[in-house]
Amino acid sequence: MNGEELKALRAPLILLAVIIAAAAGAVYYTDLLRKQAQGTLVRQEAQLREAQARMQRSGDEKGIIVQYVDRYRQLQAAGFIGEEQRINWIDALRNANAGVDLFGVSYDIGAQQPYAHAAELAPGSIALHQSRMKLNVSLVHEADLLRFFDALREQGAGLFHLDQCTLRRTTPGGALRYQPNIAANCELVWITATPDSAPGGKP
Repeated sequence: MNGEELKALRAPLILLAVIIAAAAGAVYYTDLLRKQAQGTLVRQEAQLREAQARMQRSGDEKGIIVQYVDRYRQLQAAGFIGEEQRINWIDALRNANAGVDLFGVSYDIGAQQPYAHAAELAPGSIALHQSRMKLNVSLVHEADLLRFFDALREQGAGLFHLDQCTLRRTTPGGALRYQPNIAANCELVWITATPDSAPGGKP
């Protein structure tokens, strides 16, 4: 092949090289777009799965709320859930005293503290608190004390448990009717629960 023929082929060869380079660039760019689209698709699928999971959790939570909201509001109205209702406790003491016809009750309420047995109950995000109350009650006979605590529970002023009681006879030589014969010194523990959030909002 002589010089003239080489010169004649120079332009087509340059054009061919340009076409090959452009084709290679197009293939590379197309592959890059494919990888980007694939990455976008993977992210969108992950977002879709996350949205579906959130929707499922939302549905589960809604079902739980619907199932338990009435009971929750009952416990809230009874003074177990929320802030301490000390005024209600005192009113309940007075009503229980009057209901069983005792001779008066004196009390002393301690500071609120974390509930001593909370870990055993595993309450999760619910914070359990307790307040100790010391009671002094005058009785005609021992059975009056049981009647008093039954009447106190019926007041629905909150949740409590009886921790201890000591009884001391104050009238020697036998009981007198319609007169205090026994002094009872007792300790109650009032328990309240404070959840992070209230299901269903405020009643």
